[in-house]
Amino acid sequence: MVSVVQLHPQDSAAALAPLADGLAGEDRALVARALQFAEPLYAGHALSTGEPVWPHALGLAASLAGIGVDPVARVAGLLFAAPKYLAAGDTLGERFGAEIADLAVGVEKLYQLRVLTRATAAQQSEALRKMVLGMVEDVRVVLIRLASRTQTLRWFAKHANAERTAYARETLDIYAPLANRLGVWQLKWELEDLSFRFLEPEVYKRIAKMLDERRVEREQYIAQAVATLEHELAAAGVAGKVSGRPKHIYSICNKMRVKGLDFEQLHDVRALRVIVPAVPDCYAALGVAHNLWQPIEREFDDYISRPKENLYQSLHTAVLGPAGKTLEVQIRTEEMHRHAELGVAAHWRYKETGKRTRADIAHDDKIAWLRQLLAWRDEVADRGSWAEKTRAAALDDTIYAVTPQGKVVDLPAGATPVDFAYALHTDLGHRCRGAKVDGRIVPLDTPLKSGQRVEITVAKSGGPSRDWLNAERGFLKTSRARAKVRHWFNVQEGGREPEPAPRPRLVPPPAAKAANKRRSAAGDGGILVVGMDRLLTQIAKCCKPVPPDAIRGFVTRGRGVSIHRADCPSLKRLAQGDGGRLLDAAWGAGAGAYGVDMVVTASDRPGLLRDIGDALAREHINVTAVRTQSRDDLAYMRFSFAVVDLAQLKRASAVVREVHGVMRVARG
Repeated sequence: MVSVVQLHPQDSAAALAPLADGLAGEDRALVARALQFAEPLYAGHALSTGEPVWPHALGLAASLAGIGVDPVARVAGLLFAAPKYLAAGDTLGERFGAEIADLAVGVEKLYQLRVLTRATAAQQSEALRKMVLGMVEDVRVVLIRLASRTQTLRWFAKHANAERTAYARETLDIYAPLANRLGVWQLKWELEDLSFRFLEPEVYKRIAKMLDERRVEREQYIAQAVATLEHELAAAGVAGKVSGRPKHIYSICNKMRVKGLDFEQLHDVRALRVIVPAVPDCYAALGVAHNLWQPIEREFDDYISRPKENLYQSLHTAVLGPAGKTLEVQIRTEEMHRHAELGVAAHWRYKETGKRTRADIAHDDKIAWLRQLLAWRDEVADRGSWAEKTRAAALDDTIYAVTPQGKVVDLPAGATPVDFAYALHTDLGHRCRGAKVDGRIVPLDTPLKSGQRVEITVAKSGGPSRDWLNAERGFLKTSRARAKVRHWFNVQEGGREPEPAPRPRLVPPPAAKAANKRRSAAGDGGILVVGMDRLLTQIAKCCKPVPPDAIRGFVTRGRGVSIHRADCPSLKRLAQGDGGRLLDAAWGAGAGAYGVDMVVTASDRPGLLRDIGDALAREHINVTAVRTQSRDDLAYMRFSFAVVDLAQLKRASAVVREVHGVMRVARG
């Protein structure tokens, strides 16, 4: 058992105040008891960053109090590391109850996920964000994790080390977007600004200096604008509280880059916020602002009638304010402002008084809806119709498994190790013979769960089992995997091959040369086979070889000779059935261009297809066909084009890999 050391009353009161803000009675006593328990438990311990555990826990819990979460979440945040340091036989559940213990365990689970996937976080940020949310049953776990990351960045701000840039990049890739989707703006802005400060210190300092140089002038300007707008609102009979709105360096830099604007051209460096009692007052206040100052065209957004996907509501407008300077004005109700600042955390605020209002009850339904919205892209407004957006699957319908290398694979709930293998690579699926889940051998029909590490055992050769197509056996959940298995058996049984393509020259084996000396040159890319002058040749669709790939030919039934890469798995399977139909082959000189497919997997975003097309165009590649499919915020693209040799294909693959959001490039 852990001995409890009493804090000095003065120290105890100082530590308790920010953590128990707004709490009274039993709730305040619970936080105080957790403080008394945690300090001696954490004494002498430090996190992997070097930060002592005790101040980290205090900062984390203070952030949670700042966004208004309930006392249970505050205590769970304070005790986030307690399970690691408890003596044998001592449990957090016995001391503080199952709810607090479950939250603390959930936080540790998310931390272990970070350790598991840190090597590929930047490449798989969208999948990881969804995985985080898919693995937790209580959104408060994510809030605690966000508060913990915020405290870590604060530590790095005072204690710089080489690790902080990696943490900053991961924060912008994963944690800040999570805070955005949960609507927790207080944490979002701090996460973004601190990360930006570490990643681009010179740009950060330059913008901070521009803000600071004119701070006095800007504050005077804002004070004048506030007084003027408050006077006009009162004259119009609109009750409203007007204040200046703080600006965040990361958002300023983003807007400058995205819109190609100079600092002076930004509309929202000077900004006001108007808080009114009810929705009709929002539009009345908007009318007052537009009558007072000239609105700027195309700078109005109505997020009240069309809320953002994290349920954010407000009116945004930009006007030519006093002295003709641009001024942004945000208008919202008290409830909208509470949600804008606290996001999903606002759901628990009613517990502080124990009273539930009609708004609180309605908010329950919003939270359930929000859980489904969390996995959708922030840029959803730029993607198709509302009907298309609402077809996105709920989190409960998707699981996220991880390869031994840390790659996240999203699959439908109930998916098996065989589905997992096919999701990684078709050949891996065909040769799948066993699986380990979290280091333990499991049957191939075992349903996977989110967060599990899956390792596939493969045979050197061979193909899938027909049992996999038996729905009652439960080996396959995904239609994609079933289609690949059916295709494999169709090829074996029918010997069907791909469409005609430019013809390489086939070179018969030495023994055949001796048996037949009738030869003619393969001048135009045609071929010469023993006993015949020329045969129809076609590039195999399964592997689409290009010079200087090592190639071999296979004589098909009634369709000439198909040309495969020498290491093509399909060719090996065909040869197992009838090796006598194999022919040696070599590329003829000046055979021209060869059709290839490039398969690209990327995080879906507006402009992705354009950017990839531009990259290929720079390599003088003419794309003849594109097939795209978007699923779970990922874009799966297949580009068809012609190259003269393998070197050109490699260059094309290299430039596409450099496109923002591209995760994988492979030959089709």
